Amino acid sequence: MYLLAQIIDLYSLIVLVAVVMSWMRPNPRSQFVMFVRFLTDPVLEPIRRALPPMGGLDLSPLILLFGLQLLKGLLY
Repeated sequence: MYLLAQIIDLYSLIVLVAVVMSWMRPNPRSQFVMFVRFLTDPVLEPIRRALPPMGGLDLSPLILLFGLQLLKGLLY
């Protein structure tokens, strides 16, 4: 259980890095940027499709982080 909680925490950190990167507009061809997107986009895209348009505001990372914390809470 502890290992799974650590993995959830690490993934949450990666999602936060993706959010900060979206504000900064780094080089999209950077290997680091491509790696973060490789890890986060497959999970964020279905959430984005399910959410109604919010006037350019992307709430999918917030919903994902909330879901990850709920999952982590269910572990204990």
